[in-house]
Amino acid sequence: MKHLKLTLLAFSIIFATACKNGKKETEEVKDNTTTKEAPETTKIAIAPLTDSPAYADAKLMLDTPQSMTVAEAGEVDFNFTLENYVLGDQTDSPNAQKLANSGKGQHIHFILNNQPYSAHYEPNIKKEIPAGVHHLVAFLSRSYHESVKNDNSMVVRKLVVGENAQDSLGLDMEAPTLIYSRPKGTYVGKDTENLLLDFFVLNTELSETGHKVLATINGESFTISEWAPQVVTGLPMGEVTIKLQLVDAEGKVLPGPFNTVERKVTLKAE
Repeated sequence: MKHLKLTLLAFSIIFATACKNGKKETEEVKDNTTTKEAPETTKIAIAPLTDSPAYADAKLMLDTPQSMTVAEAGEVDFNFTLENYVLGDQTDSPNAQKLANSGKGQHIHFILNNQPYSAHYEPNIKKEIPAGVHHLVAFLSRSYHESVKNDNSMVVRKLVVGENAQDSLGLDMEAPTLIYSRPKGTYVGKDTENLLLDFFVLNTELSETGHKVLATINGESFTISEWAPQVVTGLPMGEVTIKLQLVDAEGKVLPGPFNTVERKVTLKAE
């Protein structure tokens, strides 16, 4: 009888220990399976775009005076000529796969009063121009919408349209001027991964100690001290706000009707 009691006591101790250890292991497994690290938030970043052909000798020309006078508002013909550049060609660069790319190829960006550009794949362009005094910039664009940047790749004109045309913008054609180009519109799928940030600067040069472009993307600011295209990464899906400002060495916005510009684009997963 004594031996039976000792046996039952030993069995009870072993059973209790096993239950306790089993419970501890279960709790450890439960802790391991329920504890998850919070996903990392992607950070918006910009970096210079590389690997584009330079087209250093490409030319865009318009045989008109620097200040064009048009008798009345309406459709105006702009007959551009080009040298060393072919509209409609696909630009030979890996950037055509990296960035949103036009299937129609290389083209001209036509920008009136720093409004969103229209893309043109033929040199003869007809545009409705309202009465008033307007600022025109047109420049050569690669198939993935990066502007060609040389002394002859763009045309800048002052348009005086209609009788008694009013200069509501207060244009100074010789003043430092910022012209927005990209990003633009809606991006879907793979095109949301890398957005081209591109602009034109007129009558000035960017530098570390001089004029710069301040880019603010969804509230995050970046200073660009070289006139070069940038690639924006880490953007969230949905609406994205981009503001560009041409600033002096102290960070003050330079006077001019176009030197602060804000645009919105949309990113969609599919």
